[in-house]
Amino acid sequence: MGFARACSVALVGVDGVVVEVQADLEPGVAAFTLVGLPDKTLVESRDRVRAAVVNSGAAWPQKKLTVGLSPASVPKSGAGFDLAVAAAVLGAAEVVDPGAIADLVLIGELGLDGRVRPVRGILPAVLAAAEAGYRQVVVPQQCAAEAALVPDVAVLGVRSLRQLIAVLTGGVLPEEESAAPPGRPDPMLAGLLLPGAGLGTGLAPGRQGGEPHDLPDLADVAGQHGARRALEVSAAGGHHLFLSGPPGAGKTMLAERLPWLLPPLTRQDSVEVTAVHSVAGILPPGEPLVTRAPYCAPHHSATMQSLVGGGNGVPRPGAVSLAHRGVLFLDEAAEFHGRALDALRQPLESGHVVIARAAGVVRLPARFLMVLAANPCPCGRHTLRGHGCECPPAVVRRYQGRLSGPLLDRVDLRVEVEPVTRSDLLGRGGRGESTAVVAERVREARDRTAHRLAGTPWRLNSEVPGQQLRTRWPAGPGALAQAERDLERGLLTARGLDRVLRVAWTVADLRGGSRPETPDVALALELRTGVARGAATAAGAPS
Repeated sequence: MGFARACSVALVGVDGVVVEVQADLEPGVAAFTLVGLPDKTLVESRDRVRAAVVNSGAAWPQKKLTVGLSPASVPKSGAGFDLAVAAAVLGAAEVVDPGAIADLVLIGELGLDGRVRPVRGILPAVLAAAEAGYRQVVVPQQCAAEAALVPDVAVLGVRSLRQLIAVLTGGVLPEEESAAPPGRPDPMLAGLLLPGAGLGTGLAPGRQGGEPHDLPDLADVAGQHGARRALEVSAAGGHHLFLSGPPGAGKTMLAERLPWLLPPLTRQDSVEVTAVHSVAGILPPGEPLVTRAPYCAPHHSATMQSLVGGGNGVPRPGAVSLAHRGVLFLDEAAEFHGRALDALRQPLESGHVVIARAAGVVRLPARFLMVLAANPCPCGRHTLRGHGCECPPAVVRRYQGRLSGPLLDRVDLRVEVEPVTRSDLLGRGGRGESTAVVAERVREARDRTAHRLAGTPWRLNSEVPGQQLRTRWPAGPGALAQAERDLERGLLTARGLDRVLRVAWTVADLRGGSRPETPDVALALELRTGVARGAATAAGAPS
């Protein structure tokens, strides 16, 4: 009788569980039994592993073979267990030393010819193995750079099962030629990218390595000084933004430039974002680490599951998770289904989303900056001066009512985007500030915020609870008088008052103030309610 074990990782969302793969050989009729709650893809690994072992030059044991995946209560899916199953079988057959693979974590899919194919979710899987105390992992060579992002873990990248056997037995490492003909992409990378998964979600084109002249520039936006100011405040404090205006006014242009105002991701944030994108199958090959804020812009026909996550079996990340630490842009927000929009309310508050399905409960990160853009009415001309809107008042109210009050109450900044004038379009008023200039002010404001919030669990003004802002970091004397009057008159909710104070702190950080004063709160109220308070210049916020 022969017995051996190896380890692999089962992913549940973006969290991993180390799975022990045990192989047991007993005398009897040759058979291969796989137990331990495998799904259909994993059950098919019996045929893949048998063919891969034979085609790699090793003998397949002609005995009763049982492979168990422990713990059996954890759902297991995907082809990433193939490499661990093959190693355990070879250890039980004494082709390799069972002791050499006992504490080895192996992740990868096997082709029938023995080649090791890359799989999605390598980074979160290796992170889970490291947290469980494992220090040696074997992954497909194409994913070795992604696995190497985890510190204190030795990574071995292999192209075939033959190479793994040679490493474990101390033999000569065989050379494996690339399967791609010259001038064609490597077909082995096909498993890393889901077809269509990156459309409208994930990384913006050229995001990670584009030339400066190819990137969207805020200076290209004609006019819209108030909207540009709101965009800067949104980027500096992480405040959600609602842009309302007629078609062609520049709402989409403004939203597309917001990610470039955000500072580069920290190392920890980069690992979090990369893990989500790796599981979702939209991590570009050759770019193992996402260093810039992601940008997701799903179509207005998106379902609730595609926004918050879901799917058959174990839930998969949705747009809110793909936008983690970045921007979620909902263009034509009024055209989205009401239930889909209201499903965003919980992740907007908590920074994560919990999805319960029959296959299990998954907690996915979802701390994003939301930008809504919508026309004022179905024809879009409701607020245009000198142009008649043909929509009846009831139609206008019904159209604007598609965005529920509880959802809008979570949006800190609400801006009316006016039509572009001829002088602005022709550039007679001069070009606005470039993205680089505004991004530098945003960085300085965030540095002031980080210095003030050092030692707390919060990083941005938008994350600080209102009770802490009122007691630990109060505004200047009398600065909240107007906001308190609006609260008494019913123009602000209690949550709205807290959000006005958060925005006021961001305005103060942008101007370099030590605390919000009356002009800062007045500008925050103007950005919150859309009612001019005459505070834009006094607050010192650049336009």
